[in-house]
Amino acid sequence: MPKKGAKKGGGGKQAGMTEEERLLYMQQRAQAEDEMAKRKEDMLTQFLKDKLQKEERNSAVNLHKLTQQWRAVLRQTRAAELRSDIAVLSQTFERVLDRKDSVIKCLVCDLSEAEQQSAQALRSHLQCVDCLLALQKGRLASLEQQWNSSLEGLSYEFNSEREQILSQHQQECAYLEDVTFAMEQFYMEVDVEARQDYQSTRDDIKNRNIEEKHALRIQLEGTVEGLWRQFQQALRSYNEATEDRHVAFESLRTRDQRSAQEIDTQMRRLQKMQDSISALRSRLNSSQRESEGAARGLRVAREEVTLQARQLKTQLSCARAAERNQLTNLTVRSNAAAKKLQGIITKGERLLRLAEMCRKLETEHEKVLPFYTSSLTAEEESQERANAMEPPSEELAQAMLDYSVLERFWQRYNKVLLERLCLEQERGALTRENQQLRVLLRQYLDGISVSDEILRHRNPLLMVSRPTLAVQPTADAQRKRHTVIEAAHIVQRTL
Repeated sequence: MPKKGAKKGGGGKQAGMTEEERLLYMQQRAQAEDEMAKRKEDMLTQFLKDKLQKEERNSAVNLHKLTQQWRAVLRQTRAAELRSDIAVLSQTFERVLDRKDSVIKCLVCDLSEAEQQSAQALRSHLQCVDCLLALQKGRLASLEQQWNSSLEGLSYEFNSEREQILSQHQQECAYLEDVTFAMEQFYMEVDVEARQDYQSTRDDIKNRNIEEKHALRIQLEGTVEGLWRQFQQALRSYNEATEDRHVAFESLRTRDQRSAQEIDTQMRRLQKMQDSISALRSRLNSSQRESEGAARGLRVAREEVTLQARQLKTQLSCARAAERNQLTNLTVRSNAAAKKLQGIITKGERLLRLAEMCRKLETEHEKVLPFYTSSLTAEEESQERANAMEPPSEELAQAMLDYSVLERFWQRYNKVLLERLCLEQERGALTRENQQLRVLLRQYLDGISVSDEILRHRNPLLMVSRPTLAVQPTADAQRKRHTVIEAAHIVQRTL
């Protein structure tokens, strides 16, 4: 009844409202209804979330209980199987242990006999090795003595040749120095003598010319003075008488002519002296040129001798370098030969140690029959012997003939190599089989054990089916439907 009254009252209110107030009232009412629907939706979502969490907890508890019960059942069955397996394994182990004990006793007896045989073989082997070592040491001593003797011979020959070359070089250098000094002294003396002769001749000619000029000057001065006096006398007598002057003039003219002739003769003498001086100068120049040519020839000869001396020095240094290189190569090769021989000795000792170690690891059958029987027929063996008796025609066959003594060694080596390859193949097959067995054992253990990791994968011994849960929508949620995910489905996907 109150609701109806309220409705009527609301209708009356709407009837008394204007159009704008009615629209505002309708908007407020629609907003209130939307808020109510949203609140109901939030409540429904929270209810579903709580229900989902409760279902997840229940599923986890049930799964844990189921796992614990299944583990207990599997442990009981596995314990019974393990007890039966342990009983069988203990009986098998006792039988194997007894069999191993008997085998060990037999092996101990065989080992004692093998040790005796090995000791005897080792003594004989050591005796052979001692003989070989003594022989090798003797050969090395003889080779070392021969090498030392050859080295001393080469050193003595090199030193003697070196001393001889050095002494010859010193003698030749002293001889060349003496020749050079003698030639220089000789030409210096010739040059000094020529210069002295030239100076003396020049001084004599110069002094002679000076004396002749002085004498002529004195004579001409006396003549000029006499003429001057006569001229004065003639001048005085000219005043006295012309005839006397004429006579005096004639006499003076004749005297003047004689004086001119004397002057000409003196000039010719001077010209001859000048010609002789020029001839002496030309002779001096020719002698200088000859001395310069001789000095140049001596200089060229000295340069040639110096060049020959340098060539001899170069040849001597080259010979020394070649001898030094030969000595260095000889030393290097001798050191290399000594190192190679030492390496061979070391390798032989290592082979002996390895042979002793391998001898300890040989079986009784290998000790009795160390070489395998040949697979060739009698005809093939006879043909092989005939071929071996024929002299080799090729270089490779001749080289292989030197190593025919190692045929037995290569037989044993090939036998060991084949056994090693067989053992490697067998080990590979056993390794593959072991891997397959490990895979099968792991699959078996995964099948009989229960853990979180195993439950994530498919397991033939465990199949769990979970019930589904359907949620019916209420009357309040009929207006708007929601998609609901089952909790069991989520647990199944997350595990």
